[in-house]
Amino acid sequence: MTSDGKTRLREKRLSDAGSDYSWQTDPELAALDAVSPLSLSYAEYLARYAVELRYTQARRQRFAIETSDGEHIGNCTYYAINHKRGEAELGIMIGNRDYWDKGYGVDAVNNLLDHIFRHTRLDRIYLKTLVTNTRAQKCFARCGFTPCGHLNRDGYNFLLMELSRRQWQEKEI
Repeated sequence: MTSDGKTRLREKRLSDAGSDYSWQTDPELAALDAVSPLSLSYAEYLARYAVELRYTQARRQRFAIETSDGEHIGNCTYYAINHKRGEAELGIMIGNRDYWDKGYGVDAVNNLLDHIFRHTRLDRIYLKTLVTNTRAQKCFARCGFTPCGHLNRDGYNFLLMELSRRQWQEKEI
């Protein structure tokens, strides 16, 4: 089993909106994702959030990350799902800083990879992270991802990493 039981993934729900809003408006967290902090009012955000929860998207699967005792500490997703090519992009954010550098990110990524490789036909998961985000790079490497290139976009430098189903299965043995 990939998880050490620190986290579990669940469907997003409306009660997640408050923490998600605080994380998306946080300048430090936004900088780690190479985006600008959210500038919507909470009322506008909540209205959009409720609509997003009602309509699933075929090319994206989102999950809340919670601790074993049920505290919502972040989110993860796989998106840009391309069934023809058998691949998708992975994203994760541990928004609650109390859970940084304690293995929660590794556990959540492993849980998401376990879900993807057990319940979909996807064969390759890839991601991009800022070259300067060494914490994320260490997390992804611990989960089996290997560097596969670099990307320069909008003035940001990203490290590209990937993991195949075969590599995941070999890691599980």
